[in-house]
Order: sequence, then structure tokens, then C-alpha cells
Amino acid sequence: MNARVLKSKVANRLKRKRRVRAKISGCASLPRVSVFRSNRFISVQAIDDVTATTLAALHSKTTGHKSNKEGAAALGEAFAAKLKEAGITQIVFDRNGYQYHGVIAAFGDALRANEIKF
Repeated sequence: MNARVLKSKVANRLKRKRRVRAKISGCASLPRVSVFRSNRFISVQAIDDVTATTLAALHSKTTGHKSNKEGAAALGEAFAAKLKEAGITQIVFDRNGYQYHGVIAAFGDALRANEIKF
């Protein structure tokens, strides 16, 4: 993949991110869960947009999971446990401009399977 194509792919994802992000927001009782994925790692955080604070965060590098569907599902289970610890049962899911498919969908399904509603 040449540099021009890669640059346009990233630019298109950022445009989608801004468009989606303009429509959603989180608060302390209903935080926004933002997912970032790269080829090597997945990073998630629950954000209170009113006070601009992170309520809970998890990174696949610290947990030892890979950036594939199985790793995303395991990370989703671990993050759901962390959210329950913080007393959060309902969230707003921010897919961060990524398609709800593959790794992102596996993470979302793992959250739903562990009784986190969005």
C-alpha cells in the first residue's frame, strides 16, 4: 500500500470519527467507551465528557492480548469486569470511526455478553 492510499484511508477514518463523535457524548452515569485499534494493540477507555476525565481504561499491551477477534473478546470481558467494579452498567459505544466489524464487533459483543448495555 503506497503512502497516498494510506494517507487517504486515515483521513477518511478521521472524517468518520468526527461525524460520529459530534452525535454522541458521555457523562458520569452514562460514559462514552472509546475503542482504538492498531495492527498490534487495542486500547479502550470509558470517558466522562462533562468533566473530561477517564473513568476506566485498559490496553491490550498490559493484559497480554493480541489485536485479533479472540484478543478483543478477552479484552472486552476484562473491561466489562472493570466497568462493573466502577459501578457502570450502561455505556455509549464510540467505535472511533472504525467499521463495526471484526475486532470492534468482537469487543462490543463481549461487553454485551457481560451485561454492559449500549
